[in-house]
Amino acid sequence: MFDGVVKLIRDKKIAGETGRYLIIGVLTTLVNFSIFAIMTKKMNIGVTVSNVTSISASILFAYVTNKLIVFRQRGKTGAGLLLEFVKFVGSRLFTMALDVGVVLLFVDVFGQDELIGKTVSLVLVVIGNYFISKIIVFTKT
Repeated sequence: MFDGVVKLIRDKKIAGETGRYLIIGVLTTLVNFSIFAIMTKKMNIGVTVSNVTSISASILFAYVTNKLIVFRQRGKTGAGLLLEFVKFVGSRLFTMALDVGVVLLFVDVFGQDELIGKTVSLVLVVIGNYFISKIIVFTKT
């Protein structure tokens, strides 16, 4: 599945940075949501631990795919690469706090199912992550 998506993006059949981001965003969301669902529904692990674990895995996936596929950043080494990674992880920790807060709000305050809260939070997080990555993390400098 991933090979086909990467080929579509590489062959430029998915036009532009925004299109690439949407495809990678969907894949990152699937990584996040799948791990969360498995941990909460199949393994009976608590919501917060499952959420933090699923977000952490998706952050690593997102960094590599956003850097190489979406924003096509290459050539940074040493301090430049480290700074970029720190900015990326820092921005994702910010949106992780948003994610955790929204899920807890839906589950603990509104009494909704975990997956409903997670779905709402992921929409907000995907939008926020694009703008943060575009403006702060993957700059051309």
